[in-house]
Amino acid sequence: MADLTAAHTPPPPARLLPVAVLLWLAGLYLRVPILVAPPLAPFISDELALSQALTGALTTLPILMLAVGAMPGSLAISRLGPRSTLALAMAVMALGSSARALATDASSMMVASAFMGLGVAMMQPALPALLPRWLEAHHLALGTAIYMNGMLMGEFIGAGLTLPVLMPLFDQSWRATLLAWSLPALLVAGALYLPRRGTTDLVTRGNWLPDWRNPLTLQIGLVLGMSGSVFFGLNAYMSNLLAQQNRLDLLPDALFWYNAAQVAASLVMLKMARRWMGQKGIIITCAFLCLLGTAGSLLLKGWAFIACVTLASFIAGLLLILLIALPPLVARAGETGRLSAGNFLVGYTVAFSVPMAGGLLADATGDARHAVLVMLGYGLLALPLTLVLNLQARR
Repeated sequence: MADLTAAHTPPPPARLLPVAVLLWLAGLYLRVPILVAPPLAPFISDELALSQALTGALTTLPILMLAVGAMPGSLAISRLGPRSTLALAMAVMALGSSARALATDASSMMVASAFMGLGVAMMQPALPALLPRWLEAHHLALGTAIYMNGMLMGEFIGAGLTLPVLMPLFDQSWRATLLAWSLPALLVAGALYLPRRGTTDLVTRGNWLPDWRNPLTLQIGLVLGMSGSVFFGLNAYMSNLLAQQNRLDLLPDALFWYNAAQVAASLVMLKMARRWMGQKGIIITCAFLCLLGTAGSLLLKGWAFIACVTLASFIAGLLLILLIALPPLVARAGETGRLSAGNFLVGYTVAFSVPMAGGLLADATGDARHAVLVMLGYGLLALPLTLVLNLQARR
């Protein structure tokens, strides 16, 4: 352990800025390649003759891959080290996203989307595992807040700038727009080797599978699933909920404030990272408020409905950052990637499955609110887990 510490002395403060920039850019690409699909979906669907289900899969398939790809990411970390894994994952993501721009039919588009999603999934555990190598212990919370700010900004930028900015620059070509979003990630992957020049990446060769005996693997993962199911679920059913209120005219405003709330959450965490991260009381409070906003969306209409879902999105963003920050704060050295991978495997499986189950119930009953009820029901079951989290550091 002493040799490991000596071999990976954190960088001096003067080098924190380039590290912060790289972390932010890597975080940006956790969401940009996924969230550019919805605005481009009508153009892709028209040209490739995609069904409604396949059009939706442009977004949902990569989200499913976030769970499937967690274990390959953990394996790569144990064999290649976190920095090389992150660089490899970004290359896989960039090539998969670029391949979507070259797709000629539905099959090639789905294969490329799955390949891209695998790259994003491998990035997720690599970032928390990299933080202890690049940053001192008292900078871990800030490092998490930085790359999570990049991720949540990626949601907003990918969805918000694609149609009004990128498409006109590339003569309304969805293929060129996809390439413009994708290829710069290769430059970021190469730049990951600039910090700590002259050192090699840490390779532990340890067990890479999730430690199911560690209660934090399931506890953090299941609460992470609550945050994800609320965010992705409300986003997915927003139009159905407003249509049921006969207020579909409010959909643009609802989506704007809903996604802007995630950016606001990341900015708050940049300010409060060192005070809030690792604090169980904050996690419990956020989980409760997230469910409160979700419940309010079932009871209120119009702008009051928008206020409730915006609150749920804001708190879900805070909770997401708080939970993803835990592995580097509480795990033993060399175990961070393994714990993170287990959390992502559980969390994104739940985040995909719970809204899907809610949608099936809503289809059966004809009431979109029943989809939200399923998410709320799961959240109430997961809420007690926040009370038993053991957040004592194990370094």
